[in-house]
Amino acid sequence: MLSLSAPEKGMKPHYLLLFLFQLFLLPLYALESRSSRIDHHQGTELLDSHDDFIPKISPLGSPQPLLPLLAPSPLTPFTNTSIPKLSGLCTLNFSAAKSLISVTAIDCWEVFAPFLANVICCPQLEATLTILIGQSSKRTGIFALNGTVAKHCLSDVEQILMGQGASNNLRQICSVHSSNLTEASCPVKNVNDFYNVVDTSKLLTACEKIDPVKECCYQVCQNAILEAATAMASNGSHILGVDAPHVQPEHSVRVNDCRNVVLRWVASKLEPSQAKKVLRGLSNCNVNKVCPLVFPDMKQVAKGCGNGISSKTACCNAMESYVSHLQKQSFITNLQALDCADTLAMKLKRSNITEDVYSICHISLKDFSLQVGNQEAGCLLPSLPSDATFDRTGISFLCDLNDNIPAPWPSTFKVASSSCNKSVNIPALPAAASSQSCLYSHDVLFFLLVALSFLLMTIV
Repeated sequence: MLSLSAPEKGMKPHYLLLFLFQLFLLPLYALESRSSRIDHHQGTELLDSHDDFIPKISPLGSPQPLLPLLAPSPLTPFTNTSIPKLSGLCTLNFSAAKSLISVTAIDCWEVFAPFLANVICCPQLEATLTILIGQSSKRTGIFALNGTVAKHCLSDVEQILMGQGASNNLRQICSVHSSNLTEASCPVKNVNDFYNVVDTSKLLTACEKIDPVKECCYQVCQNAILEAATAMASNGSHILGVDAPHVQPEHSVRVNDCRNVVLRWVASKLEPSQAKKVLRGLSNCNVNKVCPLVFPDMKQVAKGCGNGISSKTACCNAMESYVSHLQKQSFITNLQALDCADTLAMKLKRSNITEDVYSICHISLKDFSLQVGNQEAGCLLPSLPSDATFDRTGISFLCDLNDNIPAPWPSTFKVASSSCNKSVNIPALPAAASSQSCLYSHDVLFFLLVALSFLLMTIV
């Protein structure tokens, strides 16, 4: 669990020392993001784990998830609670999802929003918008906003979230546009029309409660949603003067737009907390299917490791340098890490690297995720939906640091990132982090302070 809080004026020297130590561990982008708020909030701090204190688990075993060892923040946690400037022109009832909005603000907290975007922040933001519109339909009878109102509502949501400490750049981070709040190209948006076209009883039975693991494998709710969206798109073809056979529902933009409307209907039939579980579970199925990392050019790796490895040191230095670029991008889930390892291996093979450089250079799954401290403290997020939390220690989220598993080289076996392929028996498949209590030792905090003191003296 990672914790953040804001420094205060006149803090004691040893607290300042700890704060400076934490700054050394922040990724460069986090420091840049932080600078946009430091004038108003006097900064942030990140308390990181120290991998030396994490038990070493054999990669061939079945380790239980572990929350990284942390020293608690000595400072009072801080989030912005400014009063948002609302347009007054949005028809959504924000009070109906007050607690949901608070969770979204924490999930999209400014410093971490870019790094948690793919797994936590953006799925939660999308679920919040869907639920707000779905709940609103009970009063308006419509599952969409018109273009003008959508602009005001999106702006108001941003203002409310920013007022609670969220990033001011969520539109860009999550690629959210006001058109996402409209019906877009879906021809069905009225509640009455929806009931005339969709088998709502079947849809609700499939989606009112889902198992986030089984749903990703068997897609019961997803298939029901696709069926409803396809029916809506096909029905609308008559309205728009288009022949239904030419719609190609499974590939059309219209079906995807109708899918959003279907999700709003589902959200309207459930309590916001239950709707969130369903929506986040559905989005996580897609999240875990794809590696979100951007792989830079690998000429140096090909030079050091290609056509037979003449120098193990040169090869592994090139691999370490390459992987370090991946470690600056974002936190990923343990299942995404499997996909990323497979994707990189395919690229390496196309660069005439035939030997298992993962094994030779000791590349593990954690090496593909953002590093939270030293080079051995990569944080894999749980494969199941999770949220950041806010308490007296600051902003925290779960890491699955106990999955100390070597990255699999495809020539050995190929892993289905969905983990639905039961015929594949890989050792110690990453498991979602549990809700174990965070451990704390005064000796650890003392060690960190002494270590930083020595570091500062050597720098000076």
